[in-house]
Amino acid sequence: MSDVLAPKSLTDLKEAIKQHYSKLSKRLRQVAEFVLDAPSEVAFGTVATLSKDAGVHPSTWVRFANAFGFSGFSEMQKLFQQDLMEEAPSYQDRIRLAREAFGEENTEQSPSQLLTRFSHANAIALGHLGETTAAEDLDKAIQILSQAHAAHIVGVRRAFVVASYFAYALRHIDQKAYLVDGVGGMYKEQASALDKNDVLIAVSFHPYAEETQSVAKAAAEKNVPLIVITDNQISPLASIATVCFVVKEAEIDSFRSLSSSLCLAQALSIGLAYELEKKNA
Repeated sequence: MSDVLAPKSLTDLKEAIKQHYSKLSKRLRQVAEFVLDAPSEVAFGTVATLSKDAGVHPSTWVRFANAFGFSGFSEMQKLFQQDLMEEAPSYQDRIRLAREAFGEENTEQSPSQLLTRFSHANAIALGHLGETTAAEDLDKAIQILSQAHAAHIVGVRRAFVVASYFAYALRHIDQKAYLVDGVGGMYKEQASALDKNDVLIAVSFHPYAEETQSVAKAAAEKNVPLIVITDNQISPLASIATVCFVVKEAEIDSFRSLSSSLCLAQALSIGLAYELEKKNA
């Protein structure tokens, strides 16, 4: 990545990170993931603090900045500060404010306290989903779904909940929907049923299950449209997606919710129902 021109905006930097992520070293990838997940912390954090939070040596931040054409960390940090001044409060900022308001440092773990924490964290995550999901991406996804002969949906382990709901919702609006569930270990065989006139919906969160990746790659090789729901712009599925939705879920004591992903699945399903109703009117 020599002779790289420094990005002029945070949006450009994020795009550059996505394009070059696979070429970065292990430590630079750690910084890349931190940068994409917590931009507001990068905006005002010191190299020492950020290094501790990201689990890397301070010099790694300088090397990361240099890799993307900046003279040093301070020059790169200005992009984050500028973006923060122009945009609404970030997801991380809202979480921090919520912790202060609800006293989450309190050791109280009664069911009532847990419910309050989970419900408020999910409310913040759902608000973030509505504010950051691009209308053009929603429209594009619904157009793809409306033109597809059949929808195939894949998601394993935690993501299976979202995938199975998607299949359920699409069937209830009389759409052909097939859950790629790998019964008997037959993911490859189920993926072979994909046709270029179909659509694959892939739901995958870190650490990004190999089963989902293999089905998604099989779809991409057949030029099957791919709608992805994931948790990071550098998810391995993002680069091959026709439409990619990056969803930030609420997290309490390392327990991650699925409320936002399910809300998105519901919005797409009902949005498709409205679109089909207009076409058939």
